[in-house]
Parts: sequence; structure tokens; C-alpha cells
Amino acid sequence: MKTRVIFVGIGGATCSGKTTLAKHLRKILPGSVIVHQDDFAPPQELIPMHPEYNVQDWDSAEGAIDWPRMIRTLREVKRTGIIPPEHYSHDHLNEQRDVPIEQDTFRRWHETFTRIQDEREKEGEKIIWVLVDGFLLFWHPEVIELLDVRMFLRVPHDVLKKRRNERHGYHTAEGSLWRDPPQYWEQIVWPAYVAAHSRMVEGGDVEHGQPNGAVPDLILIEGLEMKVGAMVERVCARLEEQ
Repeated sequence: MKTRVIFVGIGGATCSGKTTLAKHLRKILPGSVIVHQDDFAPPQELIPMHPEYNVQDWDSAEGAIDWPRMIRTLREVKRTGIIPPEHYSHDHLNEQRDVPIEQDTFRRWHETFTRIQDEREKEGEKIIWVLVDGFLLFWHPEVIELLDVRMFLRVPHDVLKKRRNERHGYHTAEGSLWRDPPQYWEQIVWPAYVAAHSRMVEGGDVEHGQPNGAVPDLILIEGLEMKVGAMVERVCARLEEQ
């Protein structure tokens, strides 16, 4: 049986809701898996120091991700449909607020994709959905090229800041807990987000600009204008076309 691996990229700033959306899709799409970009952060001792503020910079695109390792892993998953056994995810260590969706939405789309899966398998094709979520997903051109569907969740600055401040911290791959130093959001997180994403929207306006084509076929989702269930509806409708 022929295997077709479909990469669904879900990008967005820290605390934008991308992982929540990805986990709802994983429950809906038969046999789907999630690859979290956070799992490709370098070892804690290799995270660079910010040249001006003298704290570790976990957010600037150049140093926050081990890009060769991420690209190598994605290519392997694309080829085999299997996450390499040596790949370790620490996502389960991080707190995540449960944001449920309507049961009717879940049931309807789960039935739809189960039917599609059955139909394709009768035709000799097995579909494997790989949900790739990340806060820097659309920065590296090789990662962008690997994605078959590209979604970006946009949430306003003040909401992101509030959500970030309400978090107790982030677990590293080594299991330690990283807590933001004072002014980390203002000095590092937000500037790094703007730097990584301004090139893909009109006028470089990450808050209001529309996609400008730098990331091909990018689907922009305004995170405050839609409930999670509505996001799931929109994304599933797009995935049904694959």
C-alpha cells in the first residue's frame, strides 16, 4: 500500500493556542501524530545569551531551534511516516489549559476523516497526518517547503503578554523549569516574534498585515475572532481538500 504523509503546519506566537488546536486535530484525524518544534531547542547550556540583556535567549530564531536536527527529523518523518525512535518530546511536562470543543464538531469531522481514510485505503493509499506546531515554524525556508498545509494563528500583543505572564514557566528537554526573567517579554519575546514574522505580512505589520506570499498559501486565523471549535471547523474543511 502506498503511504502519503501530509504535513500540517500550525504556527503562531507563544501562547497563541497553536498546540491546543493541534491536539484537537490529533483526536479528529485517524492515526495522526504531532511534532512539536519546541522539542528541537538546543540543550540548555547551548542556548545563546542575549548580547544586550545578558540572559539566555530562548526566542530569537537563529539560536532558539536546532534547525539541522529539525529539518533532518522532518525529512525522515516525511519519508517514512514514522517519528524516529530517538526523538524525545517533553511537551507533556508543560501545563496546558483544557479548551474543549463541541462534541458535534468533533464527532462529525472524526467520522468524515475516518470515511476518507477508509476510502483511500480501498484505493491502495494510506494517509498519515503529521501536525507540526511551532512558534518559529515559518522562519526557515526548508521547513516551510516541507509543509503541505500552512496555518498561522494570530493573537494581539496584549493578550499574548497576559497569557505568557499567567504561565508558571516552561520545561526544558532536560526537565528543568525555565521562568521568564523580569522584562523578558518586552525585551526578548515580542521583539524576536516580530523579527521572525514581519517579512511574511504586508508592511511588516505582525498585528494587522495580511499574508504577502512570502510563505506560500498561508492561511491566517485571527485567534480572538474565532472560538477553538470554529478554528477546528475551518482547518478541517481545508484538510478535507487534501
